[in-house]
Amino acid sequence: MSADDFLLGGAGGQGLYQLGVMGNRHGLVTGATGTGKTVTLQVLAESYARMGVPVFAADIKGDLSGIATPGTPHPKIDERLAVMPAQDFSFQGCPVVFWDVFGQSGHPLRSTISEMGPLLLSSLLGVNETQGGILYACFRIADEQGLLLLDLKDLRAMLEFMAQNAAELRGTYGNISAASVGALQRQLLVLEEQGGDIFFGEPGVNLGDLMHVDFSGNGVISILDASSLMSRSPKIYATFLLWLLAELFEQLPEVGNPERPVMVFFFDEAHLLFDNAPKALVDKIEQVVRLIRSKGVGIYFITQSPTDVPDQILGQLGLKIQHALRAYTPREQKAVRAVAESFRANPAFDTAETIVSLGTGEALVSALDEKGRPRMVERILIRPPYSRIGPLTEQERSTILSRSPLKGRYDAAVDRESAFELLQARARESMARAEEARQAKTRAKAEGKDGGWLSGSGRRQGVAEALVKSTVRTIGTQLGREILRGVLGSLFGGKR
Repeated sequence: MSADDFLLGGAGGQGLYQLGVMGNRHGLVTGATGTGKTVTLQVLAESYARMGVPVFAADIKGDLSGIATPGTPHPKIDERLAVMPAQDFSFQGCPVVFWDVFGQSGHPLRSTISEMGPLLLSSLLGVNETQGGILYACFRIADEQGLLLLDLKDLRAMLEFMAQNAAELRGTYGNISAASVGALQRQLLVLEEQGGDIFFGEPGVNLGDLMHVDFSGNGVISILDASSLMSRSPKIYATFLLWLLAELFEQLPEVGNPERPVMVFFFDEAHLLFDNAPKALVDKIEQVVRLIRSKGVGIYFITQSPTDVPDQILGQLGLKIQHALRAYTPREQKAVRAVAESFRANPAFDTAETIVSLGTGEALVSALDEKGRPRMVERILIRPPYSRIGPLTEQERSTILSRSPLKGRYDAAVDRESAFELLQARARESMARAEEARQAKTRAKAEGKDGGWLSGSGRRQGVAEALVKSTVRTIGTQLGREILRGVLGSLFGGKR
């Protein structure tokens, strides 16, 4: 057994281990509410951190924050440890950095509209095909002209520009209807009410700040406090995690099959990623899950039922931990049978019957062996975490935040020159030129001369129209090249 292998749990004095070398083969933790999924997530996260692997996890209910401080002895913990080989068990906390989109319980987490890209933003806004096409055109125009879309006001300004100049843009980007632009603007207002005005902006998170190892060689656990975010906008939560996954995929180098993961990423409430998601997006997620393994990143989905995860993604998940499921209706009973059939059967028990009879903290587990093959399913008790089960106090959290190495780096929002300011400047320039033209024409008439601007064919052309056409003709000149986007539509190569 390698030093990077860790104990998941056991029964009858026998232990079940997760191989460190299989950490980037992904995993799934499922079970009904109250069956122990959060504690299992905590065990996995602290085990990888002790291995020296940076971890990112979302704290949906606030229960995960206790991972930052050592646990305390309890007869129930002793009772559980007695049934598994846990001689080296010792209470200790993990190095933690807290994050919060709203900046209340951790460092602010932000992304920009440009970095998010049209595919993920379309999913976030829930647009139809026509509106999605306009959104793609909006990003294309902005990307090619080097107009940064940093926050919601930049996107609104860009959409307004497209609506006002639809006739000139139609030949290159297709029909841009005022009704569709108006619908997008209304959806942006809803997004703003849900916290989008806080989430979108700068400074955006640097991936390097999520991948630290402390002075003792332990991986730092980045915890996103998502309790407020989930109540205001579950879609922002799910879309942000997808964007973060896309950034890791685009920026990290290929490492093949490392002895331990480069990073481990936990998706709690994973069903939110796939609820009403278009097939095109699900296909892209499946592609990222399949390919990011070679970047050394392990992805672990946590949700109530394996049926929450599409089959093409479910097939990519190596470690499967199944807590109890309820089966009161024919539909639930059918789901239990389907879950049971996804495990490699153990002749010692009936998998389907066992799933509905598991107690809190019990689980059916199938891990991969050293050759990457699924092992026979085992019924075990999940080992207790080394850290505290339950949340930190407000004072404990404040103390950790005050000592954070990232203190002050993300606290103040920055609003630099971007599409909103540049388009406003263009509009002012256009109005100034129009005013100059009007005055010149007035003077020309007074002098008895022709006051128009004539092209070679003698056709008159307004200054505002000329400015728009010039803008379309000179696409790309501000950057010198077109911005490239990755598999999920985020900016290729990370921060520009």
